[in-house]
Amino acid sequence: MESNNRNYAKELERLIAEPDAGQGACRSVLLHSCCAPCSSYVMEYLREYFDLTVFYYNPNITEDAEYRKRVEEQKRLIGEYNRQVEMHCLEGMHSTAAARRIQVIEGEYEPACFFAAVKGLEDCPEGGERCFACYRLRLEKTAQLAAQGGYGFFTTTLTISPLKNARKLNEIGEELAGKYGVAFLPSDFKKKDGYKRSVELSGQFGLYRQDYCGCVYSRVSAAARLAERTELA
Repeated sequence: MESNNRNYAKELERLIAEPDAGQGACRSVLLHSCCAPCSSYVMEYLREYFDLTVFYYNPNITEDAEYRKRVEEQKRLIGEYNRQVEMHCLEGMHSTAAARRIQVIEGEYEPACFFAAVKGLEDCPEGGERCFACYRLRLEKTAQLAAQGGYGFFTTTLTISPLKNARKLNEIGEELAGKYGVAFLPSDFKKKDGYKRSVELSGQFGLYRQDYCGCVYSRVSAAARLAERTELA
């Protein structure tokens, strides 16, 4: 259970409300995305206030076919969002004339980096230290790229998931911000019905919505949960 008292969603709202919000290069964000469904609400929200570039970097996905399916779905959704902007046919909770086009960068597909990062943690329960190592791997690559590219902020879509530890993600992000000299954008995107909105958008755009995070360990856990539900049915 997350135990600190910080409200990361409120912190983000306060930052957005600053007088210079949305102005200048400092308002650019490199957004690590785990998948199209999780990014759907986050992009809808942030594109109103920032110049947004999505960085798809997920070496935890250990099957090439699954990786390709997810990354192509990410690109398709960004294309749909950019068409909304170009055609001035914006819809949704945060869709106004202020919405901006979204850029995308596909990172290297390097599952060996994931296995190296979680070596010795293979038997940890889902949501524990193995997942924290995976958070760090993906966030560090994002922070490095954000620093190299001169972005004002970096952040991740991972906090939208009820199964992800938003406190830990923000702690790692802030630590890496100090290391690489680029600000981390605080978030808990699941708040204020963010997760609910992501489900709605997944249906609206017909997104492929996977039932596990991506790694072989989460796939095994998902299969075990399904088997347990089947037995109880």
